[in-house]
Amino acid sequence: MDIRRYHHDHGEIATQIDALRTLSRAGVAENAEEISSRIVAFASRVKFHLAAEDQVLYPTLARAGDPDVAAMGAHYQQEMQGIAEVFADFVGRWRVPSRVKADPEGFRAGANTVLRALFERLQRENRELYPAAERV
Repeated sequence: MDIRRYHHDHGEIATQIDALRTLSRAGVAENAEEISSRIVAFASRVKFHLAAEDQVLYPTLARAGDPDVAAMGAHYQQEMQGIAEVFADFVGRWRVPSRVKADPEGFRAGANTVLRALFERLQRENRELYPAAERV
């Protein structure tokens, strides 16, 4: 399976995570407008990527004829549902600049948790899931 698109998406998502971290370090309240704007754009990229995985990657892995690969795909898909819910809550809360500005520490704590979980997931997919998909 050709997974270059997924690797490309991961690179863009990691870049967006880095941009949010940079803005946070420069001052959450001072950068609330830009942070919120980037969160909305970031959410669109993540949703697009997840839809591609759900519609193409996971079904392909399920049909691969290798029970280990199929089980891995099912596990990753199920696990991502929980991460996606937490991410959606994060986006819903922090897409509004006034909320970011009013609670910089709350934003920072939420971002540290959610963005770290998402980044770690990207790394595991790159290390485990995508190499398995390339063999299919």
